[in-house]
Amino acid sequence: MIKPISITAIGSVSPLGDSLDEVWSNYKKDSHFFRKKEFESGEEWIAGLSQKSLEEIEALKQSDSKYKNLDNTVLFALLAARKAMKMAHWKAGDNFGINMGSSRGATALFEKYHKEYITENKASTLSSPTTTLGNISSWIAHDLQTQGPEISHSITCSTALHALLNGVAWIQSGLVNKFMVGGSEAPLTPFTLAQIKALKIYSNSVEDYPCQALNLEKKRNTMILGEGASVACLENGNSKNALATIEGIGYATEILKHNISISSDAVCFQRSMKMALAGTNPDDVDVIVMHAPGTIKGDISEFKAIEKVFCNETPSLTTNKWKVGHTFGASGALSLEFAVLMLVNQEFIGVPFIESTKPSKIKKIIVNAVGFGGNAVSILLSK
Repeated sequence: MIKPISITAIGSVSPLGDSLDEVWSNYKKDSHFFRKKEFESGEEWIAGLSQKSLEEIEALKQSDSKYKNLDNTVLFALLAARKAMKMAHWKAGDNFGINMGSSRGATALFEKYHKEYITENKASTLSSPTTTLGNISSWIAHDLQTQGPEISHSITCSTALHALLNGVAWIQSGLVNKFMVGGSEAPLTPFTLAQIKALKIYSNSVEDYPCQALNLEKKRNTMILGEGASVACLENGNSKNALATIEGIGYATEILKHNISISSDAVCFQRSMKMALAGTNPDDVDVIVMHAPGTIKGDISEFKAIEKVFCNETPSLTTNKWKVGHTFGASGALSLEFAVLMLVNQEFIGVPFIESTKPSKIKKIIVNAVGFGGNAVSILLSK
């Protein structure tokens, strides 16, 4: 158990929109947000930002000469952080901490600069400072005028929830009272797509729902890449304006047999969920927002872990990857946003192509994330 920490604001930009009202409205629709995009290898499914959001990003990019050379990973994070700060009523000088992460970082810029180097045998002046992972939190601190601390990191696809772990730890230590945490990812690039396709896990489905996340009967992998960022504002104690309260945190890493695999019953998830539940009756959990990337092994192993932890009282299960794809380092933060919105609105959003039991109430939700390396994180939220 940890001392209560409040989530007082969430800001995001994703295929679902860039305001909580718009995001919630789109969650209530049974439609997905995928479209086909032309790459060198042909047309592929992706979940990209809306034209409205892209225009907002472009306006941000042009608003300051220093922002014109930043990668979308940083720009997405800046926009989401501004929205979160405004909602939380934080101000410059509050000296809150920042921990924003990304699985891949400035991949579009890196690919651009590397191509220039191969072609011209020289590197651009800004190729180093604009592709370092520390860019994300540092630029947010600059933009919001806070004094720190600032942390950027990559822990593959559990990056955003690891940022939340860090924020909780800093607040619990008494060093700060507020921390901004989250993840940002802009992976819709040719090389990133080629890497994921090489793993044989990308969707080539022609079905109505091309990502079959949480369909445990699927016969092929159906992961699809998405982009976006999400930021949560954490404050010490039970805040009157809290959207949700963090009641428990859990984390675990398991010994791997392969670079990208986890055990068939996701031992890391079993351990992280049990840790997050410390002092809480598992029967009191109403919903689990699963990582469920849409791969055969990934979805089933997490489900088996849930069965082992919750036995015959499995909570209602859901995921958002059938709708917005896998946003890598940002995915845990977008799942957190999803969970908070269900708590706030007291409405369960399931997966339309599978049968799911709706909970009679929504008081406690677990959010899961895991990445390459078997590094799982579980967060227990309550309203």
